[in-house]
Amino acid sequence: MLAAERHRRIVAEIARIKFVTTDDLTTLLRVSHETIRRDLALLERQGELVRVHGGATAAQTPVGEEASFSERSDAFAAEKQTIGRAAAALIEPNQTIVIDVGTTALEVARALPTDHVGVIATPSLLVAAEVSTRPRAEVLVSGGRLRGGDLACSNAQAVEFFSNLRADAVFLGSGGLAPYGLTDYHLDEVATKRVMLANASHRYVLADSSKFGRTAAHRVCELSGFDTLITDQPCPAELRTALIQAGGSIIAG
Repeated sequence: MLAAERHRRIVAEIARIKFVTTDDLTTLLRVSHETIRRDLALLERQGELVRVHGGATAAQTPVGEEASFSERSDAFAAEKQTIGRAAAALIEPNQTIVIDVGTTALEVARALPTDHVGVIATPSLLVAAEVSTRPRAEVLVSGGRLRGGDLACSNAQAVEFFSNLRADAVFLGSGGLAPYGLTDYHLDEVATKRVMLANASHRYVLADSSKFGRTAAHRVCELSGFDTLITDQPCPAELRTALIQAGGSIIAG
């Protein structure tokens, strides 16, 4: 089979089922894994697909700007509270925990018991203000440039702060979650999120079901870059398959 025909069939298969594995394509096209990897790399450069761990998925069109903090606070409020409670239940006393920025991350802070004991580090002034009402919690704030609405800190100062902090767990907010990976809207905050992930023993991503299949402008990491998704309902089949193949687990309320 000529390369052009292989490429046409790969694109058609992804258009049909949205996600294909490398193994599936080697069987379908009767070529080696190395040939498929070269084909996928070329098609990704051409914008026909996006490579992910174990295969490829349909190219995603990035969504526009993030909605305002007040709009996001009102949307999916019950679902975010469910995620927040599920996340807070995973936090043990005397741990060092990182809680990210965003409306769902704020629900994790709100769900912590009033007698919680431990260290809470955050780039969010809203999260910091919430957990500061727990008299036995030690609160660390990264500092850095402040973004209005979410009151989120970022820049080199925030990156350095989290580079020097080893956490038992991080609870990361999300702009979108697709087989392509975890994405976010704010470029300055991506570097902070990556350092948080790199320095935590357990890495959780918080995403309500409205984030499924959504791609924000900036990729934070591939699906293999975190351990567990905490969400409010079961994932679509293609995203669930991609998460499992990447070695991740899912907690759905």
